[in-house]
Amino acid sequence: MSSENSTTNGSANCLGWAARDASGVLSPYKFNRRDVQDDDVSIKITHCGVCYAEVVWPRNKHGDATYPMVPGHEIAGIVQEVGPNVRRFKVGDHVGVGTYTNSCRECEYCNDGLEVYCDKGAVYTYNRFDYDGTITQGGFSSFTVVHERYCFKISEEYPLASAAPLLCAGITVYSPMMDHKMNKPGKSLGVIGLGGLGHMAVKFGKAFGLKVTVFSTSMSKKDEALTLLGADNFVVSSDQDQMRALAKSLDFIIDTASGNHPIELYMSLLKTAGVLVLVGVPSEIKLQPFNLITGKRSITGSAAGGTKQIQEMVDFCAAHKIYPNIEVIPIQYVNEAIERLIKKDVKYRFVVDIENSLK
Repeated sequence: MSSENSTTNGSANCLGWAARDASGVLSPYKFNRRDVQDDDVSIKITHCGVCYAEVVWPRNKHGDATYPMVPGHEIAGIVQEVGPNVRRFKVGDHVGVGTYTNSCRECEYCNDGLEVYCDKGAVYTYNRFDYDGTITQGGFSSFTVVHERYCFKISEEYPLASAAPLLCAGITVYSPMMDHKMNKPGKSLGVIGLGGLGHMAVKFGKAFGLKVTVFSTSMSKKDEALTLLGADNFVVSSDQDQMRALAKSLDFIIDTASGNHPIELYMSLLKTAGVLVLVGVPSEIKLQPFNLITGKRSITGSAAGGTKQIQEMVDFCAAHKIYPNIEVIPIQYVNEAIERLIKKDVKYRFVVDIENSLK
């Protein structure tokens, strides 16, 4: 194991909270971050969002966990040191880091600013081997060191606690919305699921001037969707009459739900040439090809965006005063927060106050 993850007594320079096994339970852990290289930025982490990834990887749901594992990939903080070649950032800047911290920088996707789709595989912010052989560790920690390419400037007027969820939840819905030209006023958007991603899709949709319909299995979210988030319509997806009444009425659908749900039924709500984008991860999809062909409908997927789009999205949120709805918590509460996340008991994103609670 490389020095990045060394915990030799007295030598560790970073404090974090890590999972040690597939229980996913997090507890204090000391480890080493690398020294700042020529193109690196060292960031004092002030806040880190809690994503469903903090259920998946610490609990080894994909069978690829490496322990100890420090999670967290919605990172916001303040630059504390820069390498000699860094030109985009200076000490004191407010910055963010998202779901990946490296890529090959040579393939067609990296060259187009789409590093998340790197041919060699983007290096995720935690639980991945970096190109130097070290294992990446995430944002539930006191600081991090990243190449400046994977670091994003945050306006000093924009709260760092609010900025953190933009780096995954925000960009994961913003990217396909821009790619599929959903920023056209007057068009209609359906949003399936009203969690961390879904509520950001609603906010972006309204900022773009779209007519937004929220689909949820829970009637309890109706008032939140309409009053708190400003959606135009709310539909209980299990109500077949409500669903049928919307046949061929939507230009776009963003599907943020991960549990199994009837994709075929949602496809029937699209107008001719409508597009449904998957950003949630259902275990399977069942479709009638004829429904796609005769309606010229499309179903596609999207991951977190490339570096150009992430910076664009952060700037857009600052300019239009778009803020995620967050519940700020101390690191000592993070295990309870993850359990609440599993139960969907959060409105709509937990953010860990790293600066004031990680000691």
